[in-house]
Formats: sequence, structure tokens, C-alpha cells
Amino acid sequence: MNTSKTTDATTRFSNRVSYYVKYRPSYPTEIVEFLSQRLSLSPTSVIADIGSGTGILSELFLKNGNPVYGIEPNPEMRQAAESLLENHPNFISINGSAEITTLENHSIDFIVAGQAFHWFDRVKSRQEFQRILKPGAWVILIWNDRQTESTPFLRAFEAFLQEFSTDYQQINHKNVDDRILSHFYGSSHYQQQTFPNQQIFDYEGLLGRVLSSSYIPMSGDLNYDSMLAALEQLFAQYQEQNQVSFIYDTRLFYGQLL
Repeated sequence: MNTSKTTDATTRFSNRVSYYVKYRPSYPTEIVEFLSQRLSLSPTSVIADIGSGTGILSELFLKNGNPVYGIEPNPEMRQAAESLLENHPNFISINGSAEITTLENHSIDFIVAGQAFHWFDRVKSRQEFQRILKPGAWVILIWNDRQTESTPFLRAFEAFLQEFSTDYQQINHKNVDDRILSHFYGSSHYQQQTFPNQQIFDYEGLLGRVLSSSYIPMSGDLNYDSMLAALEQLFAQYQEQNQVSFIYDTRLFYGQLL
């Protein structure tokens, strides 16, 4: 990742935080059970949530009793997480990044990153992760991967994004492939697990979900009105009982840095 993209990643969600908090999907609770059985996650395991955003993934581990360091460079998103998680004394909010976490050497049992790894400088973040991880610790990368072909609505929604987004193709997390992950982990022996996930929206929810994406025009932008008209038409055509469904494969990649 080049420097301009890294800088952009720390600011591009600043005016979308309220939409992000309300309309982004959470993560399946089965993730905690899976990590407990497969990787010996326990309530005492120390978690570093890198690119923690508004705290969606952090909350999953806090409910398991884990101490969680939320590392987030965007001040608006970090403040939202601090507000959302204020009743969790095990949450430590830190102004940091994947490349400079400010955490102590060899202090972390699990690094997790939800919807975030594709923003990292992979070389610098890998060095930083090696510094803060305990020996034998794990790196967990997670994405809510929206299905694009499974229903007529989702196929039409993907076409909608292609038409109205600014840089959707360039920043799409689907660009993170086996080659990138193998290089990051240092081996092709990282593993993957998939969990089902879903969101159901009325039109207001669909609009909020769309506006939570950094590549969609906001109010006042040149293409906002035409985007809004197209979204209204899309919803009217595909809604059933005034609802549409986003279907996700929540993909979890896990391994140790070799």
C-alpha cells in the first residue's frame, strides 16, 4: 500500500461514522467459540483489534471477557468506539495504527482485524505485529464478504455500486488474494473458516448501509441525487414486504507469522 492510500484510509470515513455505527454488520458470535476450540482463545487472552473503527469487532471479544486494545487512527471512529464500549472496562482505546500500534513488545495473544487489513501497509504492519505478538500468538483477519451473485437483488446492487462508486474496485477487500495472504503470513499454511451472516433492511436502512461506504457520494456531491434516485428504484424493484437482504460470508483467516 502506498502512503497516499494509507493517509486516505485514516480520514475517508470521518463523515460517515454515524452510518457506520448504525448500519454496518456485526460479526457472528460463533467466531469466539471457533477460536476457543481451535486456537485456545480464553477470556484471559489479550486482544489487539487493529483498525478497530467503531468497535464492532472489539465488542465481540469484550463480551467474552477479554482485555481488548482498540487501535484506531481515525479520531471520529475512535471516539464512537469509546462511546459504544464505555461500559466495558477491559476496552483500552489507543490512537495508533497497524504500522505503529504503540503497544509493548510481545504483549499480545491475538491480533484481530475486521474489515481493515486491506488498508494496512503490509510490510510495516507485519514488522509491527511481530514486535507486539507473544511467541506462538495468532493473527486473525476477518471480512464480512457480501455475496454479489446469490440473489437478483445482490446482483443488481453490485451493478449499482459499479455505476456510482468512486474507487470501489481499487479498495475492494476482495483484492486480498492467496498470494497476498501467503506473503503476509510467511507461508501458505494459514487457514480459513467461513460463517454465514445477514442483514435485513427497509429503505432507510439500505440507504444508511450505502452511505456507510467510503466510495459512495454523500449529500452535496455531484452524483448524489442520481445515486439516490437509482437506489430508490432498486429498492422498489427488489423489495419483498418492504425489505431487502444483504447476505454475507464472514471469512476468517488465521495463522502465525513465520
